[in-house]
Amino acid sequence: MVQWIRSLTFIAACTIAMPVVGLIFAPWALFSMRGAYACCKTYSRLVMWMAEHIVGMRCEVRGTPPEGDVLIAAKHQSFLDILMIFQAIPLGKFIMKKEILWMPVIGQYAKRMKMYAVDRGKRGAAISKMLEDVKIGGLKAGQLIIYSQGTRVAPGVSAPYKKGTAALYEQLGQPCVPVATNVGYFWPRRGLYRRHGVAVVEFMEPMPPGMTRDDFMAHLELVVEARSDALLKEAKDNAADQGHRNG
Repeated sequence: MVQWIRSLTFIAACTIAMPVVGLIFAPWALFSMRGAYACCKTYSRLVMWMAEHIVGMRCEVRGTPPEGDVLIAAKHQSFLDILMIFQAIPLGKFIMKKEILWMPVIGQYAKRMKMYAVDRGKRGAAISKMLEDVKIGGLKAGQLIIYSQGTRVAPGVSAPYKKGTAALYEQLGQPCVPVATNVGYFWPRRGLYRRHGVAVVEFMEPMPPGMTRDDFMAHLELVVEARSDALLKEAKDNAADQGHRNG
């Protein structure tokens, strides 16, 4: 019951904080992309701070977040991994579903930071548009983040990896940094309950440019899924150990 109260308090605090922080930074963000980034990084830090102090969920980034122009192919389990990845890198640009642009606060800031929105209902056209933007230089600045499975996937659940990641990797000619996570165990895709423990986002060894499409996709899926499963096991083992100590 106590953890339920903490969870609901945390959700309410995050919901209230978003428009408040957005309004505070609006004058700066209106005239400067730097202001928009500062706003979203501030909100990300605030949510992670509240997660630790209200819910008991510590957010931990492992590995070496990239700073140059790279493609980041990440596992997506909840809103939390978006915040953690964004906070860890200097100039993240997400490939996101188009509907997000119409959301209050988030949509306006996504437009200001020039995030890349695609229509998931027209996947082939979306990939073609991404590749066209690559050719004209529209996707070369900063760290481009793509969720290789195209949507949030619950921990331990299998879902196919989409071909758009390989197409961008080939066209960009940049290294690709795989990212694994277990955050969905603590902050699930659906539901209001938030677990305490250590939520992890892990940046792994970069994959060099020039791999064949098949080799790239096979290696990406292998390392991300294996490491995400290991992080999930770590989270469950820690929870079991804590339960035994409490018992």
